[in-house]
Amino acid sequence: MFANSRTVDSAQTGPHDKLAELVNRHRDATFRKPLAAYSAAAFDAAIAAWRDAGAAPLIIDAGCGVGESTLRLATQFPDHFVIGIDQSESRIVRGKDWWDGVWPENFVWVRADLVDFWRQLLDAGIRPARHYILYPNPWPKIGQLARRWHAHAVFPTVVALGGVLECRSNWDIYIDEFAKAVEWLSGVRPLVEASDRGVWPTNADASANANANTDNEPMTPFERKYLASGHGLHRCVVTLPAR
Repeated sequence: MFANSRTVDSAQTGPHDKLAELVNRHRDATFRKPLAAYSAAAFDAAIAAWRDAGAAPLIIDAGCGVGESTLRLATQFPDHFVIGIDQSESRIVRGKDWWDGVWPENFVWVRADLVDFWRQLLDAGIRPARHYILYPNPWPKIGQLARRWHAHAVFPTVVALGGVLECRSNWDIYIDEFAKAVEWLSGVRPLVEASDRGVWPTNADASANANANTDNEPMTPFERKYLASGHGLHRCVVTLPAR
């Protein structure tokens, strides 16, 4: 029953023909959506935890779900501090009996609206060293383009935060679009690659970090399920200058 995830079904056969128009529109406009009522407190709590821990280089785990990726990143990068963010409190507080390792201390989970959290980071002048967007909802219907992160009004803010930005998906078109949007906004061409059964051709972390995930343990429950279901995995990785 575990390996039963369906592949992404979409009428798209390549990047959306309206992607460039939408990305350019967002780049040239000011995003004025009001912050959610709980966003200020959530941001303040997360940043306070980071500062109390010594304000180590920051990792953002955007859309962390049940938090497995946050724990893995905190273990992999012990000299960093990881903030795992998800809009669902129930996912964050759900039992963690699936984690059989030692709990790292260099992380915090916070319930927040990502759109707000990203803008608050930029406004506060806080720039992550690393930034992960792992298996976001692909919104694969042609009419759902604006719901994908790289076509959202907040995406220029995400790119402006800088650092090593990595997105993973089981839909190759999502990653191709993500990479195009990043390059249009930053002028930096990302690395785009596919995984062979969970092994990435380029392991940049291995040369820079002794705790790199060299055993290629899945980062999230979605990644584990997609692998078990025989899906192809794809990622975009880029090092961006902060603005």
